[in-house]
Amino acid sequence: MRKIPVAALKPGMKVARPIYGSSGYVLIQQNVVLSRRYIEQLRQLGVPSLYIDDGLLDGYQIDDVVTDVTRMNAISRVRDLVTDLEQPNPASRIMLRTKEVARNVDQIVSELMSQPDLMVNLIDIRLEDDYLFGHSVNVCVLSLITGISAGLNNKQLVHLGVGAILHDVGKGVLPRNILYKPGPLTNTEFSVVKTHTSEGYSILRDMTHARDVAHEHHERYDGSGYPNGKKGDAISYNAQIASVCDVFDAVTSDRVYRAAYPIHEAVELIAGSGNQAFSLTLIQKFLENIAAYPTGSIIELSDGRIGIVIDTPRGFCQYPRVKLLYDQDTQPVTTPIEVHTLDDPSLIVKRVLPEQEIAKLRASRAR
Repeated sequence: MRKIPVAALKPGMKVARPIYGSSGYVLIQQNVVLSRRYIEQLRQLGVPSLYIDDGLLDGYQIDDVVTDVTRMNAISRVRDLVTDLEQPNPASRIMLRTKEVARNVDQIVSELMSQPDLMVNLIDIRLEDDYLFGHSVNVCVLSLITGISAGLNNKQLVHLGVGAILHDVGKGVLPRNILYKPGPLTNTEFSVVKTHTSEGYSILRDMTHARDVAHEHHERYDGSGYPNGKKGDAISYNAQIASVCDVFDAVTSDRVYRAAYPIHEAVELIAGSGNQAFSLTLIQKFLENIAAYPTGSIIELSDGRIGIVIDTPRGFCQYPRVKLLYDQDTQPVTTPIEVHTLDDPSLIVKRVLPEQEIAKLRASRAR
């Protein structure tokens, strides 16, 4: 199973994971064989990418860290809460919605705690109109995984998760033409967007743990953030965790005005921000569970061989286990061979192959 851009889809490819639209309905089911019509519909709907099953990882299972049902339920709860903000006098409904959100967070905690060696190998695929809601849930999941690595107890994890899933709730009261602008913001527009931190604080003012995350997730460890330029541990611990996860999820998500960063580049971005944008200790906890080269990535090793990533051991995000596909002369490897880069100091990942090169290589060897 591999994630590829919709622009690279070809008729005959098989869908490996379903794509969900607004309100949780399925846009395209798993195991559907793509036709030109399907591909064109996906383009028109704004689907940025798709997981496809091309047989390269037969026999290997790749699961999300939370179930699709749990993720979609959480997205629906966030959507309901943000929708209520647009109604007159929403205070009573917001209290009810936050209780529903807390129950979803508790379920996410339970699922994550049952996986002691979990690694994030899948990036959820979301439509632009669902970006805020999917982003909120993903920041929650990533924050909880980091909190587990940091040794937080169950009660602390739920507090962290509720704050993380509601970190952007203040955006629900911002002008939609600014929030969903398909391009870079002007300085004036960015000033408006920055008010979502204080708006979030106001909406969540009776929820101490959540309001601090909403208010401080754009503060930075070196004092360069907003709204108050807080520095170091003057920033709440939960907000510090959420801020790392917020940036990571934002840069690895496709937007209408830019393509997503490859995961390994996002990992390098976060890793290089230690004790500047973020606490180095929290960065280390965050990266323990992130695969820089997610399962299904096709990579070239430093010795010239090409393979597909099977998995990555927890705590060693840049050292994947690889199933070899081609030798140094780009001849197909016919005998199954796995390489553990962690066990061979001479081997590192040289690069990730772009989809166009993968398609060309496979086509040339199929003749």
